[in-house]
Amino acid sequence: MKTTLKFSLIALITFFFLACNANNKKQTERLALNQAIETIDPATPKPDKQYIKVALLLDTSNSMDGLIDQAKAQLWEIVNELSYAKYKNDKPNLEIAIYEYGNDNLNSEQGYIRQVLAFSDDLDEISKQLFSLTTKGGNEYCGYVINTALDQLKWKDNPDDLKFIFIAGNEPFTQGKISYKDASKRAHNKDVTVNTIFCGDYNQGISGYWKNGADLAHGDYMAINHNQETVHVATPYDNAILKQNNNLNKTYVAYGNQGRQKMKLQAEQDNNAQGYSSANAVSRTVSKSSHLYKNSSWDLVDASKDKAFKYETLQENELPQELKNKSASEIKKYVATKKKARDTIQQKIQELNSKRKDYILKANKDNSNGLENAMIKAIKSQAKAKNYTWK
Repeated sequence: MKTTLKFSLIALITFFFLACNANNKKQTERLALNQAIETIDPATPKPDKQYIKVALLLDTSNSMDGLIDQAKAQLWEIVNELSYAKYKNDKPNLEIAIYEYGNDNLNSEQGYIRQVLAFSDDLDEISKQLFSLTTKGGNEYCGYVINTALDQLKWKDNPDDLKFIFIAGNEPFTQGKISYKDASKRAHNKDVTVNTIFCGDYNQGISGYWKNGADLAHGDYMAINHNQETVHVATPYDNAILKQNNNLNKTYVAYGNQGRQKMKLQAEQDNNAQGYSSANAVSRTVSKSSHLYKNSSWDLVDASKDKAFKYETLQENELPQELKNKSASEIKKYVATKKKARDTIQQKIQELNSKRKDYILKANKDNSNGLENAMIKAIKSQAKAKNYTWK
């Protein structure tokens, strides 16, 4: 009897000890979890919105006038196509950078390379810089310019971003002291896809190692006729869209030190597009009606969309003449009226453009061998791997 009682007591003590340990363990785990929760900053920002980042590396040697013309003439259709991209439920932002290489006017010690524009979402500035390009014979160092773009540009490390280099030219890919193989492999390691566009015969580009340069960075190799004139299809909707462009420009409310200059730049790029054709001006107008055309640095309507923006902080000398000596509430009401008008105009442009696209599709004009087609085809096929879609 005593032995049985002894063993029962030992069992009870053992059970109590184990129960206490289990309870302590749970309390410890709960405490650790609470501490972890408390250390989470509620203000921690969400991951950056997705970006499509495109670096254009353009050969500006003597024989490349046709390539530069295509870039100028087809910019807006490229932007328009990218404006339809979606990542899950989001519309990604777009940034474009421009380099020129192979031009005798450039510094030989820097590989005849110039960064024309770092990554920018300012579509007017991108257009301006494209129109500033001129050609002159030189040495085309493809590996060098790829390497330079990788070093100088802010690619960021968001794995959901689409990061592209498009390099176009017509000399062997092997020229220069920096190996194209090393540059292409380095791009791949940075999650940057290198797409090569040879301006000339497809097989000649292969023998010049343009395809190999793309293969090493899991990009596409393409050959285009860079001297082919861009086909602009006129449609019955063009005049109506251009009329809406005039109305759209009237909704901009310039402010700050650069407001007036930026409005002038906007008008200049309208004229540059019109200089190619009315159809090209229409394409630019469509771009201006998309979410990719943003001017919050100088336009009060776009600036007001930022949650951090406050009318009360505006200085008198920053305001346009029509808003001077106005109260914050009066300015806010004026901007809201302009915003409502802009939303309506942009919607009209999009509706007209939908009809325009259908008309162009039925016209079936072949422009399949140009820069625009090559870039869009590559971007769409490669974007699928990161779950991007086009509406």
